[in-house]
Order: sequence, then structure tokens, then C-alpha cells
Amino acid sequence: MLALAALVVAFDQVTKTIVSGALGPGETVSLVLGAEIADVRNTGIAFGLFSDGQYLVLVVTIAALLLILAYFAHRASRPGLWIGVGLLIGGAVGNLVDRITADEVIDFIDPPLWPAFNGADIAIVVGIAVLVLVHRPRPEPAPVDTG
Repeated sequence: MLALAALVVAFDQVTKTIVSGALGPGETVSLVLGAEIADVRNTGIAFGLFSDGQYLVLVVTIAALLLILAYFAHRASRPGLWIGVGLLIGGAVGNLVDRITADEVIDFIDPPLWPAFNGADIAIVVGIAVLVLVHRPRPEPAPVDTG
């Protein structure tokens, strides 16, 4: 789980560094279907919420990370849990590094009609999806007819 989280943080920070170094303010690179690569700065959380609450965002993020780690410690044997937790923690830490070092998060994937996001955000969303799948109710096996 920690190795996956570290890989996510490394990937996230490298991609943000590349984009920040390659693009100046307001510059974009067009991709497909109207999506762009752009250097977008976000002081809030998802969709720019709490953009004036940096301290609150830091406290809530750290508290959430501690809760997720505690949950994982008690359920570590659950198959697949490490993947979801690793992605979630890696994504959260990737964005937390930005918040601590620059007071903002670098987003660079900018699709039309949707706020810009980054690799850490993708890891968080995929991590949550994995956690939902890991915790879905499993159907009881059908009884075997021996007659």
C-alpha cells in the first residue's frame, strides 16, 4: 500500500513539474475533443470549494489520511483494500505536497465543461471506486444440489 502511494505521489509531482515548466501563465496545449493541458492553480478543493480556507483544507486532509490509515490497519487482510487505500493516500499526499509548498494545487488536465484536475485527483477517484468495489456485498454462493 505504501509503495503504491509513493508511486502515485512521484508520478503526480513529476507530471505537475513537467507541465509547470513547459507552460507559461495562460498557455495551453490542445488535446482531443476540446480538452487541453494547462497550468491551472487551485487554492480550494474539488471544484474550487473552500478556496479561502487553506488551513481548514490542510486539517481536514490530514485527519482524513489518518482515519484511512487507521481503517486500513484494522482491515489490511481484506483482498484488494491495499490498492484503493494506496491510490487514495497517494493522491491526497500528492495534492497535500502542493498545498504545503505552494499554498495551491497544480491542475493541468482541463476538459471542456469540467474543472481542471491532475494525476492525484485521478488516483483519488479511482481509489474511492476500488474501495467501493472491495466493500460491495458479495452474493451468497448457490447451494450445491447433491441429489
